[in-house]
Amino acid sequence: MDFTSREILIWLNSLGIGNSNIKNVVEGFSDLPEFWASDSKQIRAMKGIRDEVKEKILYNRNIDNIKSLFMNIEKQNIDIVTIFDEEYPTGLRYLNDSPQVLYIKGNNFLNNSIAIAIVGSRKATSYGKWACEKFTKELVELGVTIISGLASGIDTIAHKTTLENDGKTIAVLGNGIDNIYPKRNLSLYKEIEREGTIVTEFPLGTPPLAYNFPQRNRIISGLSKGVIIIEAQEKSGSLITAHHALDQGKDVFALPGNINSIFSGGTNKLIKDGAKPLLTMDDIIEEIYELKQMVMVNKSNKIDYSNYSETETKIIRILESGPVHTDIIAYKIGMDIQVATSLLTVLELKGAIRELSSRVFTIS
Repeated sequence: MDFTSREILIWLNSLGIGNSNIKNVVEGFSDLPEFWASDSKQIRAMKGIRDEVKEKILYNRNIDNIKSLFMNIEKQNIDIVTIFDEEYPTGLRYLNDSPQVLYIKGNNFLNNSIAIAIVGSRKATSYGKWACEKFTKELVELGVTIISGLASGIDTIAHKTTLENDGKTIAVLGNGIDNIYPKRNLSLYKEIEREGTIVTEFPLGTPPLAYNFPQRNRIISGLSKGVIIIEAQEKSGSLITAHHALDQGKDVFALPGNINSIFSGGTNKLIKDGAKPLLTMDDIIEEIYELKQMVMVNKSNKIDYSNYSETETKIIRILESGPVHTDIIAYKIGMDIQVATSLLTVLELKGAIRELSSRVFTIS
C-alpha cells in the first residue's frame, strides 16, 4: 500500500520522536515514500538520529500501525495540518523549530490575521483576574483572536472572557489533543472545541508532561502578533512564552504590579528588561501596526460624515491613517494654521477627534 509524504510525516510525528529527528529523516531522503520503502540498513545509516530512535521507527513501520493511526484520528474527528500544507500557519512556518504536524479540533483560526496571546499565573489574584478580563474584552471588541494555553488561572480567564463576549479563541495544549488538562477545564475544552480552536503538536496519547509546556509556548507566541503577560512569578512558564516572543521579534506587554506581590515579580522584571508596561489598550494598539489599522478602519466605519462639514470631513479622513500634527493637517487641506486649529477644537468638542499630545490629533 502506498502512502503520501504527508501521511508518513503524520505517522512519524505519532511516534513522538521529535521535530529535529523528523527533519533529519526528511532531509535524508528525496521524499518520504522513498524513506518508507527503504530497507533497514538504509534507515540505520541515517545521520543525526540516535540508534534508539531508528529502532523505534523500524519497529513501528508497518501498514497496520499507520492504518490504525488514521482510523483513530478520523474516529476522534481531528483535523491535521502539516508543514507540507498550504494552510499551515504562516507565523509558525519560519520558526527555528517549526512543529511539523498540528492536531486541531474545532474551527481553524490559526491563520487569523490579528491574534494576541494572553498568559499568566495559574494562581491569579483578584487584580490579575480583573486586568485579564478587561484587556481580553477590549481586544475581542476590536475583533482580535485571543490565544492562551488552557491552563488554570489567567489562561482560563482569557479563554472564558473571550467566549462570553462572542470572540474567537485558540487553546494551545502541552499534551495530546485527546487528553484534557487540567481536568477541571473539561467544559471549557468542549466549549472551545465548539466555538474556537484547540491545537497541539503532540501526538495522540501524549500526557501533560512538565517539559512539554515550555516547548508548546513557542507556538502560543508564534501564532500571535504580540504577547500579554498578566501576572507571573520570577520563575514562571509565562516568562518562557515572553522570551519566545522576543526571539521571534514579537511585542511583549507586561502588566505592572505591586512590588511586594510574588505574582508580579516576573512581570515587573520583564518591564525592567524592556517589555512595554501595559496600562491601557493604547499601549497595545500603538505598537502593533495591524491592530492600529484595524482600529482606524473600525472608527472610520462608525463615523456618520453627514454630521460634518466638507472641511471637517477632510480633516477626519486625514486622521484615519493615524495621529497627525496640526501643522501637517493645515498643510494637507491648504488652510491657515489658526483656522485649522479652530476646526480641530470644534471637532474635539463634537467628540470626533482627540488630542494625543501637544497639537497631535487622532480619531476618538
